Amino acid sequence: MTLSEEELGEELIGARESRAPSRVRIVARRFFGSRQGRVGFAVLVLMFLLAFAGPMLSPWSYTDKDFTAFLQPPSAGHWFGTLQTGADVYAVTLRGMQKSLIVGLLAALVSTALAAVVGAFAGYFPGWPDRVLSWGVDLLLVLPAFLILAIMSPLFGAGKWVLFVIMLALFLWMVTSKIVRGMTISLKRREFIQAARFMGVPPVTIIFRHVIPNLSSLLIVDATLNVSAAILTETSLSYFGFGIQPPDVSFGTLIADGSRTAVYAPWTFWFVAGLLVITVLAVNLIGDSLRDAFDPTSTRPR
Repeated sequence: MTLSEEELGEELIGARESRAPSRVRIVARRFFGSRQGRVGFAVLVLMFLLAFAGPMLSPWSYTDKDFTAFLQPPSAGHWFGTLQTGADVYAVTLRGMQKSLIVGLLAALVSTALAAVVGAFAGYFPGWPDRVLSWGVDLLLVLPAFLILAIMSPLFGAGKWVLFVIMLALFLWMVTSKIVRGMTISLKRREFIQAARFMGVPPVTIIFRHVIPNLSSLLIVDATLNVSAAILTETSLSYFGFGIQPPDVSFGTLIADGSRTAVYAPWTFWFVAGLLVITVLAVNLIGDSLRDAFDPTSTRPR
């Protein structure tokens, strides 16, 4: 029994759709089959729960001041102690964790999306588009990102942290875009890309529908690792006063304040520093496990 072209096309589409979820299941099974993947995922979920649900467990807000407890050690009334201003360390630490996690996630998503689009367009269009985009990437690579962000720090005033996220993301995507460009040059020679071109599919549609989705494994891992890079960069900038500006707080501003009293009041420093290390370590564990999960040739112990 022969199938008509329409029936054959429907079967091919159905087969393709049935394969897509299986790849997701395989990657998920490899990821959660990894001990470090499970640990990293569990710890990161706990960090998010602590950051966004933890403040509900305390009677103190990050803006409250206890004028009867200045620089007091941890106690039943103040679980993480208090600062010199009487602020509750638990409350301000979780508020800072919220801001750092949001900044890290948004900066990672923006930078990875930018790397995907610029790298794919540069690799797909040879000639002057490739030269212009590659020249722009090379120029950004040699610019001193820390110095530029420090100069622009007066623009990151209270309530303008979104601008800081955008500027931070602009300096995190260049290396990934070069990798995407090289992979796109190789990918556009594949049969399914050639078939789409011969069928008259517009180049932009091919890039967004075929090229970038086929680079999803690289982009997912890159986005994950960029979260920890963005958090550490934000922490460094805020530590020197060039990132999140008061009255907002983040890991960087809290570590900067706590470092002044870390010797004789360690609770002002070590709680936030410990949570920063745990968060970044969890994100890196997830990134390493995702890279192994997407790589079927990986032989690392799981």
